[in-house]
Amino acid sequence: MADFQRNSCTNFLCTQKGMLLFVEIILCLVILTLYGASTSGYISLSLIELILAIIFFIIYTCDLHTRIQFIHWPWTDFFRSLIAAIIYLITSIIVLIERGYRSRIVAGILGLIATALFGYDAFITCPMRQ
Repeated sequence: MADFQRNSCTNFLCTQKGMLLFVEIILCLVILTLYGASTSGYISLSLIELILAIIFFIIYTCDLHTRIQFIHWPWTDFFRSLIAAIIYLITSIIVLIERGYRSRIVAGILGLIATALFGYDAFITCPMRQ
């Protein structure tokens, strides 16, 4: 049983979606730390996206998306990543326009990178494309 769970997790992490979710989790954690060091107004965005990325990572790792049939997972994941890309773009532009600490500027630049990452995630998970 433990081998099956470990293999399932390793198999999902080796996929493109698994790598994207893992990088999203790490990037949200870094941005959360930088926003926490510079300004407290934008912490909730990174925290919510971090929690949602962890939840989706667990759902896909444990194959819960095949067991829970009443939720259309591709559309849910598409809207999660699309909304995250839009909100990170707006927040990063606002943070970069304001003058402030270096950690705020780095968080804004990483937010733009997160925008591209979440946008790419939305592009590959779009159910209309499949």
